[in-house]
Amino acid sequence: MKTSSDKMYDKFKEYDFSDAKPVAETPPLAKLQKEIGGKSRITIRVDNEVLAIFKARAEIVGGNYQAMMNDALKQFAQGLKLTDAERETIHEAPESYTKASSAVRKKLRAR
Repeated sequence: MKTSSDKMYDKFKEYDFSDAKPVAETPPLAKLQKEIGGKSRITIRVDNEVLAIFKARAEIVGGNYQAMMNDALKQFAQGLKLTDAERETIHEAPESYTKASSAVRKKLRAR
């Protein structure tokens, strides 16, 4: 698995941020984050199997597992059933995503 799915990671991985102030303590950054952030940092406990599935799918399609989990939660909150969400995703997704899903299932069966 990659060290980070963030595309900017390699650019900044050597920087030393140990003395950096938190965003909340830097008023211009806090204001910017509030205006365009739209997300909240939380701590959540999920089953290991669920996390493994999202991480495997993210690795296969080159995405971010946290964004995928957010999308799944958003669809659930909007009242979509899992089968509806899957159907919608498969309908809209490129062929590579469908292939990725079958690769994830194969990985999980191999366990």
